[in-house]
Amino acid sequence: MEKISIPTTIYSGDDSLNVLETIKQTAVLLVCDPFLPGTPGLKSIESKLDSSNQVTIFSDVKPNPPLTNIMAGVEVFNQVKPQVMIGVGGGSAIDTAKAIRFFGEKLNKCEVKCFIAIPTTSGTGSEVTNTAVVSDEKNATKMPIIKDHLTPDIALLDPRLVMSAPASVTAFSGLDVLTHALESLVAVDPGANVISTALSEEAVDIIVHNLVQCYQHPDDYAARKIVHEASNAAGIAFNTAGLGIAHSIAHQLGAQFHMPHGLACAMMLPLVIEFNAQDPKVRAKYCKAAVKAGIGNANLSPRLEVKRLQNTIYKMMDQMKCPHNLRAFGVDPAEAKAKTDVVVKAARADGTFPGNPIVPTDEQLAAVYQAVIG
Repeated sequence: MEKISIPTTIYSGDDSLNVLETIKQTAVLLVCDPFLPGTPGLKSIESKLDSSNQVTIFSDVKPNPPLTNIMAGVEVFNQVKPQVMIGVGGGSAIDTAKAIRFFGEKLNKCEVKCFIAIPTTSGTGSEVTNTAVVSDEKNATKMPIIKDHLTPDIALLDPRLVMSAPASVTAFSGLDVLTHALESLVAVDPGANVISTALSEEAVDIIVHNLVQCYQHPDDYAARKIVHEASNAAGIAFNTAGLGIAHSIAHQLGAQFHMPHGLACAMMLPLVIEFNAQDPKVRAKYCKAAVKAGIGNANLSPRLEVKRLQNTIYKMMDQMKCPHNLRAFGVDPAEAKAKTDVVVKAARADGTFPGNPIVPTDEQLAAVYQAVIG
């Protein structure tokens, strides 16, 4: 049985924040990145909230959200007892909001009536997914919290909020979108279906043709808007279909080497495509996406199509000054190799691992990981 669920109501455009005007006489907990308070972006959001609301801002958010910060947010949750939660920022901010809600409701028996996500990066798709990824710093691991009720009720996609993102954030988050799209395209758990596949293929096409434009011309409204929507589409796709070992290993790169998540995904993606393309059915799906995106040719051999897809990813990384491997990122290769067993064990236990179309042995998983060391 296939399941297709899109519980989030999505508003896109520079007037999407007007939806906030409907919230009145409510306790609101707004969770955001630490640099957002006082900025024009957050002020534009606050200006839409009626003065009858009691708005509390929690901005103690860190990348790869650590449990310690989340529990600090839970203390605020307990004081505010919010009926509405708003997550504003990149994936870490929205994931932090989700995790605060999860633990806050569990510990304080207080139910949030409406959860709104407002992404300020085009990358994680967290505004339409049921997952929050939390870091256990003590054990250097990442843990996904997967609960359907954590899926935001409303997502507001205002392209103006992403136009001020640093170039590196634009690059890394956009490559995360590409990874979401290409992994969900071939995922087997829960599994791709006709709708998720359409979203995945469209997201690949959009990112290939517009991400570098956003990087080089950050004020290009049209490019920003369509990449923002592609991020959303890829989020729906992977929330439906699942992901794979590019993500399961990338999570460990973030935990072990403090690497930005999108960059870790980008490094892994071409290597995982090569591994998965051993399966002719998987290879055919990659080829179809490549042809749709205009980087392939239906008359070429499938293996050559896959190679073109890999080369396109590397070319985009070069255009956006992204290192290809751990060595180029500054990680000592000997240190990285010594962590192989730890990475393999944690990657296999990661919640994204079951979606991979080929179940790798420990030796194969180690080989894919070691290929990214450089």
